[in-house]
Amino acid sequence: MSNSWLNQVSLASLLAGESVDWQVLARGGRTWEAGAKLFGITPEVVEERLSLLRCVFPDFKQLCENNLQIPTETMLQALWDLWLPLGVKIASSRKSLGRAMIEGILGPQGTGKTTMCQILNLVLRHLGYSSLSLSLDDLYKTHSDRLKLRQQDPRLIWRGPPGTHDIHLGLSLLDQILQDKFPVTVPRFDKSALSGAGDRTTPEIIDRVDIVLFEGWFVGVLPIDPETFTNAPAPIITPEDQAFARHMNQQLAAYVPLWQKIDSLIILKPTDYRFSLKWRKEAEHKMIAAGFSGMNDGQIEEFVKYFWRSLHPELFIEPLIKSSPKSLPVDLVIEVKEDHSLSYGGGVTGQ
Repeated sequence: MSNSWLNQVSLASLLAGESVDWQVLARGGRTWEAGAKLFGITPEVVEERLSLLRCVFPDFKQLCENNLQIPTETMLQALWDLWLPLGVKIASSRKSLGRAMIEGILGPQGTGKTTMCQILNLVLRHLGYSSLSLSLDDLYKTHSDRLKLRQQDPRLIWRGPPGTHDIHLGLSLLDQILQDKFPVTVPRFDKSALSGAGDRTTPEIIDRVDIVLFEGWFVGVLPIDPETFTNAPAPIITPEDQAFARHMNQQLAAYVPLWQKIDSLIILKPTDYRFSLKWRKEAEHKMIAAGFSGMNDGQIEEFVKYFWRSLHPELFIEPLIKSSPKSLPVDLVIEVKEDHSLSYGGGVTGQ
């Protein structure tokens, strides 16, 4: 990946506080046109972003190296082009609302939702706002309740599809936050518990929250016309597949009250939804190479395709992008390419 503006400007000079031509910084970024439109790039905005970069960089470097285990230089372009201005935009929206803000983040498997939340939490903290990452996974029903569900419907072989979450738990939490009733008890889920079956773990007590980053693989997704499944894309092929997809679509309706708590939605969209399968295989191969247990390729394919059968990305995500509902405005669509580089609004930014 080529850091275009870093090729023209010394990072050491930037972080040392030396003066830099704002046009070099602005136009050097590969998302100049998209960023100018979306984030309102002006000399003042560039100077403010540069100041924020200097404040954020030490913690960002530590996050990349210790938590994400990604070389900092491969993330700098995205930090400058996207994460910094997006953090400022979210903070500005929170200020305008005058209350806690719920930012929804929708992204299929492997699109980088967790990484995005970690970086935005860091940026928002430097902007003076307390933020909370809440995953749809944190709202899973207990292991015992999910076992009962599976007994009732053997098709629920994996946790994750609509119907496996405690919607009331999520509504109660978001209502408390929106009504400024602190402290709040935030549920947390441990995927590794019970030999990978997963279960709730010790909840987190939070004294104050300005912004909630609510992420998940179908956060904000709305039910569609059941007739759509008659000619659905693969792997929804057999009558049994179609019946399962229709049932999941029905279950999705119960989540709408939860989505109505969201103020705006960011969508992480693979340029080809099938990249999720490739990314999952790569992740599992790395785990196995590191000495951990993992699924073989056949198991991975069945796992990923199971979720495509339940809520197919082409059927459920595309409608949100094409016609953003008034009840849940789509604020930004970030396209994720095969190499995990990002693009939005016609521009491109690095990983």
